[in-house]
Amino acid sequence: MVKSPYLLVYLIFLSLSFWAETAIDRNPSVESNAMVDIGVVLDLSSKVGEMGEMCVSMALSDFYAAHANYKTRLVLHKRDSQGDVVGAASAALDLLKNVKVQAIIGPQRSAEAKFVTHLGRKAHVPILSFSATSPSLSPKHSPYFVRTTLDDSSQVKAIAAIVEAFGWREVVPIYEDTDFGNGMMPYLIDAFQGIDTRVPYRSVIPPFASDLQILEELNKLATMQTRVFVVHMTASLGSRLFKHAHEAEMMSDGYAWIITDGLSMILDPMNPSAIDSMQGVLGIQPYLPESKRLQDFKMRWTREIFLRNPNSKTDELSLFGIWAYDTIWALAMAVERVGGTNSSFSKTETGKNSTCLATLGISEIGERLLKTILNTRFKGLSGEFHLVEGQLQSSALEIFNVIGKGERVIGYWTPKRGLSRGFDTVDKIAYSTSKANLKNPIWPGDSTTIPKGWAVPIKEKKLIIGVPVKKGFREFVKVERDSHLVEGFSIDVFLAVLDTLPFALPYEFKPYMKPDGSSNGSYDELVKEVKLQNFDAVVGDITIVANRSLYVDFTLPYSESGVSMVVLIKDDESKNAWIFLKPLSWDLWLTTGAAFIFTGAVVWILEHRLNTEFRGPRGQQLGMMLWFSFSTLVFAHSNCPYTTIYIVKVLSQV
Repeated sequence: MVKSPYLLVYLIFLSLSFWAETAIDRNPSVESNAMVDIGVVLDLSSKVGEMGEMCVSMALSDFYAAHANYKTRLVLHKRDSQGDVVGAASAALDLLKNVKVQAIIGPQRSAEAKFVTHLGRKAHVPILSFSATSPSLSPKHSPYFVRTTLDDSSQVKAIAAIVEAFGWREVVPIYEDTDFGNGMMPYLIDAFQGIDTRVPYRSVIPPFASDLQILEELNKLATMQTRVFVVHMTASLGSRLFKHAHEAEMMSDGYAWIITDGLSMILDPMNPSAIDSMQGVLGIQPYLPESKRLQDFKMRWTREIFLRNPNSKTDELSLFGIWAYDTIWALAMAVERVGGTNSSFSKTETGKNSTCLATLGISEIGERLLKTILNTRFKGLSGEFHLVEGQLQSSALEIFNVIGKGERVIGYWTPKRGLSRGFDTVDKIAYSTSKANLKNPIWPGDSTTIPKGWAVPIKEKKLIIGVPVKKGFREFVKVERDSHLVEGFSIDVFLAVLDTLPFALPYEFKPYMKPDGSSNGSYDELVKEVKLQNFDAVVGDITIVANRSLYVDFTLPYSESGVSMVVLIKDDESKNAWIFLKPLSWDLWLTTGAAFIFTGAVVWILEHRLNTEFRGPRGQQLGMMLWFSFSTLVFAHSNCPYTTIYIVKVLSQV
């Protein structure tokens, strides 16, 4: 018998505790979740790094809110790489050695990821990067590297299709001197060679180039003949490049600029002044199918980022952030399938003089986790998440034109269909590289004319074309004295020839005239001006003669020699049935007709008494008379010997 109420309460509480522990042991549904450590290595001071860190955190909370029954939970350990290879390697080494992470998301840049993948391979820990796009960093050569973004080489065929569509025969790539920039170049050059497009020069710019270095390189490009440039660099360097290109007047009529997705996908968060200097640029970026889930996430992301960090430099969500979101979902699914048990590191035997790298353990679930990640497939924010040979695949690329403060989509490119105006997942037509399948872009300088891609450098030379000044035959060359306007048939032929050239040819017409507006000399003196190098060429109605050929070379004649008569045709005579009457006047035709009738009457008078064919009814005699008269036009008559003898006799008497 319990004498104290306090003792009774204590016994009841003890019994309930024992019962609860027994129920937990027997009911696996209430077991505690297995925690799996995951590392995140990003440059948190950059826009992409800040964006990636935010999207990773949101993805983790969204995933377990949708999968509350999962037995595993990812625990993120974030490290700042500080934007360099050493910082990224140090952060990864700390995560592997001290935290014992089972996977690492990042690093952000290709150069950083190249070294970290070696650490991951040694520790059997998967390295998942949503922003390292250099083809030189391949999952084929680094087994534990997983690229949850697109390879840069996936866009080279689309760029080549654009170049082929507009008929450009020479292209100059401009890229930064990093693993990111250099890795794509071999693939891009091969793509241009496949369409017979030359690469006369490669412009390589250091990642930390000064403004003076960028200007010097742009001035060098301006002195070249090629006017088509493909820019492949990060946003920080690319924005500076286009600002200086605008100042160097290289964002004007006649130039064509194409930017790769490395710069296209960061276009929205860029400084507005940088966007203003990129007007008329063509860009390529992965096609992102719109969905309600994606729209809802964008709204949440905009709201969340300002709640967490009002001073954030990032105000627009790019594809890198969306890929970071899908990366967390893929990793969480894979970890759940593998399970959180035995997520430890086996120790390695080391000597006394071993380094930190030598003391790295080996993950016991790393190999199984890697295989599971590679086989994971689901519908993510970016569309179908499907890894092929360790990297994400894209179904289409979007081609846009930078206009105003935003982008205007002018077409799409797919591996099977090529260029097309609309995106259609069903392949109904053959591969095409026709510019008709793209909307008309606005080129630099607010021009709607397609750049020819080649021009004589304006800073080097502008052709001075001499034209004669004369009073007669102004239809060939006519020069207005006040405005110096030059026109005429010879000028039209010259301009037509320029239009057929595959490149732009800057020129200036200069009339060969005195200050008073009169001619400055003869045609011979005008031709000699070319030899004296006062004119680069002369255009006009200049006759090719032997003495002038001593000074200059003539083109082939564009008009025939000889005398011709030009007759103005007022109406279309080819449809008139009486066109045969035009050669003679009406008076002459009436006189000819009267002569025929008179001749027929004379023959009838002479023949009807001797020739029976001229006798009979009056209608027959009239018809015979007219037939004989008109038939003399075709053949001579030999059936009337009496008439012939009589005429000869009369003539002899005369």
